[in-house]
Amino acid sequence: MKICVYGAGAIGGLMAAWLARSGNEVSVVARGAQLDAIRRSGLRVRSNGAMESFAVKADGDPRQFGPQDCVLVTVKAQSLTDVAESIAPLLGPDTTVVTAMNGVPWWFFDRLRFGDGRERLESLDPGGKLTRAMPTERIVGCVIHLAASTPEPGLISHNMGRKLILGEPGGKNTARTKRIADALKEAGFEIIVTGAIEKEFWVKLLGNVSFNPVSALTVSTADRLIQDRQVKDYMINIMREVLAIGRAVGVDADIDPEARIDMARALGKFKTSMLQDLEAGKPLEIDGLLAGTLEIARKAGVKAPYTESLFGLIKARAQATGQYR
Repeated sequence: MKICVYGAGAIGGLMAAWLARSGNEVSVVARGAQLDAIRRSGLRVRSNGAMESFAVKADGDPRQFGPQDCVLVTVKAQSLTDVAESIAPLLGPDTTVVTAMNGVPWWFFDRLRFGDGRERLESLDPGGKLTRAMPTERIVGCVIHLAASTPEPGLISHNMGRKLILGEPGGKNTARTKRIADALKEAGFEIIVTGAIEKEFWVKLLGNVSFNPVSALTVSTADRLIQDRQVKDYMINIMREVLAIGRAVGVDADIDPEARIDMARALGKFKTSMLQDLEAGKPLEIDGLLAGTLEIARKAGVKAPYTESLFGLIKARAQATGQYR
């Protein structure tokens, strides 16, 4: 397949490297020091103690690559507007767009019975710019269950996990899902294809909405948050609210908060992506996790005071260091 990965950070870089290793024609849209390092030394991946380097085409301008079979969008939510403004040259008539990201996707309501598909998440897709640039008909959702980081430009550290869950909005998977699932499986990922991708996003969201902001506020690894009874109880209350929000719009994560805590506990001592971004001085992925979730709560008439307070606290923390706009 001809595949472009838009965003060559930890997750995107790992996907690009392994897809290239398995024989696909891979390009990456990257910028700054990451782009310079990839051009100079390729994409370097450290996994299970071994280091490999992969030569991939890299540029900051998508026009250099032309139409693709598949575009993997792996940027943080705050960068999606930039993607919408420049993705067009990568899209042919049959190009698949895979959204591999944390939080609520902008297309979340498009195939739900709630609102008869007419609802839109203004906090994530103001004015519908993302929907126009990447229509739902092209979309395959991807929920990420692995951990990776970028210790230095051009270097991806694969820390644990290989699981990716794929599915099209509304659950009617087509040949486009099978094709990208096969490519990712051949690349070395553990692939699950689901008919309920919205539910899988919501299961992941329970952890993202709680662990990510709390870890950034406390500058703590996940294991320390779980060990502190008061902090753990606070996060469980947030998870209960998020569960109620999902159920109100017909998306039941069907998982007990304690079981969701156990999923994080199994990963051991790890830094959430928001804590990594905080320490690196990067913008924090606040709206994609919290603003979108709370907008859904308002539309569904669900009160979420714990989640609202967390939203206010993490915004204030990030604004103090210029990491939220």
